[in-house]
Amino acid sequence: MKSAIRNCNPQSEIAIRNPKLKSAIRNKMENTCTWPGNDPLMNEYHDKEWGLPVHDDRKLFEFLVLDAFQAGLSWKTILHRREGFREAFDNFDAAKIAAYTEEDYNRLLNDAGIIRNRAKIRGTMKNAQLFLAIQQEFGSFDKYIWQFTEGKTIVNHWTELKQIPATSPESDAMSKDMKKRGFTFCGSTICYAFMQAAGLVDDHVEGCFRKGLLK
Repeated sequence: MKSAIRNCNPQSEIAIRNPKLKSAIRNKMENTCTWPGNDPLMNEYHDKEWGLPVHDDRKLFEFLVLDAFQAGLSWKTILHRREGFREAFDNFDAAKIAAYTEEDYNRLLNDAGIIRNRAKIRGTMKNAQLFLAIQQEFGSFDKYIWQFTEGKTIVNHWTELKQIPATSPESDAMSKDMKKRGFTFCGSTICYAFMQAAGLVDDHVEGCFRKGLLK
């Protein structure tokens, strides 16, 4: 599909502790979105994480990093390198990444566990600094980013995958504001993928066992 689709251990653990969701996962049978295909990591991500509202700043930053690197690539490619990214980027600690030096940049360029794209590595270092600035201005990145959906998950009611859009008015507004602040790799398509990942939008198709199980 056009927009990115995403596996995260902390969020997965939260999902597993949800009895309602745990029961639904056991009984999902064929009632599920089809985009994960037969890939185990893609299915785990769909079943336990995609669309689950995220309010933890470090987790939100993780999605910003992964979405930036996903630009022009498949989500499957990024998902299978996720732990490599986690290790290379100090567990997505924005404060540490914001202080990266040329030595760190060169280290990342030679790290086979991630996507070694010069612009994306530079962009992540810059975005980390801007992320910290937003935290200082708003108190948290969570408070800033959720304003674009008025603090609530937008629940769509698609019946087919082909109906799911690549952008939305909300992702357009998010992209425009982030670009104004200096962020890179934050086009509307990337922002919409971020919204799907962080639960600002629920794009599970009607009939999917995960629909409505977002808490």
